Amino acid sequence: MSDSIRLISPIDGSLYAERPYTSAAVLEQAVHDAEQAQRAWRLRPLGERAVYCSAAVDALLAMSAEIVPELAWQMGRPVRYGAGELRGFEERARHMIAIAPQALADIEPEPQAGFRRYIRREPLGTVLVIAPWNYPYLTAVNAIIPALMAGNAVLLKHASQTLLVGERLAEAFRQAQLPAGLFHNLVLDHPQTAALIASGHVQQVNFTGSVAGGKAMEAAAAGHFIGLGLELGGKDPAYVRADADLGHAVENLVDGSFFNSGQSCCGIERIYVDQALYPAFVERFVALTRDYVLGNPLDAATTLGPLVKPAAADFVRGQINAALAQGATALIDPSSFATDAPGSAYLAPQVLVDVDHRMAVMREESFGPVVGIMPVASEEEAIALMNDSPFGLTASIWTRDIAAAERIGDAIATGTLFMNRCDYLDPALAWTGVKNTGRGASLSKVGYETLTRPKSFHLRHEL
Repeated sequence: MSDSIRLISPIDGSLYAERPYTSAAVLEQAVHDAEQAQRAWRLRPLGERAVYCSAAVDALLAMSAEIVPELAWQMGRPVRYGAGELRGFEERARHMIAIAPQALADIEPEPQAGFRRYIRREPLGTVLVIAPWNYPYLTAVNAIIPALMAGNAVLLKHASQTLLVGERLAEAFRQAQLPAGLFHNLVLDHPQTAALIASGHVQQVNFTGSVAGGKAMEAAAAGHFIGLGLELGGKDPAYVRADADLGHAVENLVDGSFFNSGQSCCGIERIYVDQALYPAFVERFVALTRDYVLGNPLDAATTLGPLVKPAAADFVRGQINAALAQGATALIDPSSFATDAPGSAYLAPQVLVDVDHRMAVMREESFGPVVGIMPVASEEEAIALMNDSPFGLTASIWTRDIAAAERIGDAIATGTLFMNRCDYLDPALAWTGVKNTGRGASLSKVGYETLTRPKSFHLRHEL
């Protein structure tokens, strides 16, 4: 086995970065330093923690000009969109900092004569954040900033495809003069990560990744009584009702399906359209999809970059070909996108019709630029199809009727229900899922609950 991680760029297959794995001695020291630093950090006033965290956000944003092309080289997102992730990073970080006083405030029950009673939220200790490559700053910030604000120390293990993101975050905290030991960026292999989880020195693991990865987290944590936050992907559906604003629905669902080359846990992967709107919806959806420019993400004209690696693109090609063999119809000619080539990371967007739930492309996560569209005859049929999935991250309803959206939303097994929007995280709301999408929650006041433990004070002061 190699003693280093090699980051191969999806742009041209070249070696972009290489880093050695963290040695056993360095890892042991990092864990020790985190535990020691956290004991002092938890006693600092919340306002002081906010100063350090805000300064780190400022420092990271100041690196934007370097980060944007760096992201393109690492995971393929076009440079024209790179700054958007940093805006989202800032939105989430600033929100979680701002709500910390309220979220972490003591909980006081009704007064009882002769007693002082309250519940205090105490930090857990050390939080291990295992972040993915597809939104490497956005996913990491969901746990890092609130964990620190809550009084914890943080160990970050970032995806091998986005090695430099961890380094950027570490540099931002260094520039913010965060007390030494509170944040460590670690380069770990799978056995090292599993051993760290089982070591007894980590009290919470926040993981974003695959279902298989989530099962590995649970296996490593088994018997150690530590918290797990698992966000494991989705097969997110949309339902376009007959009363939807057609233009708005098409524009947003095309973007929701193909932004980031479809590599989004909450991206749209299947669409159900009322049969009355179906022909017009498909026609306009295909026309807008054909406007994408597939190419080198360093080119400002590119609107669709490569997938993270050729194997990921080949997986999606396999799903498409399997669906075609089962009777699906492809409405996009890949040859019209010059960069699309079998065996490469560059893959044209694809729209499939004549699809059904026998096909993997309608039930299994694709994580690429393909979407299947089905007509439905009723609300009941749409609900049944939306729920026919092992995942439940988000679902969206496209309608002018908010009562209908709420009614349908109550019937859908999902973590977030959208009306007339999709593929977005509101930091004021809990980010969570059901079924194979995972367990736990991040963001909002609820997110702080997974990063703290309740401690009750029951004080009798009158005898």
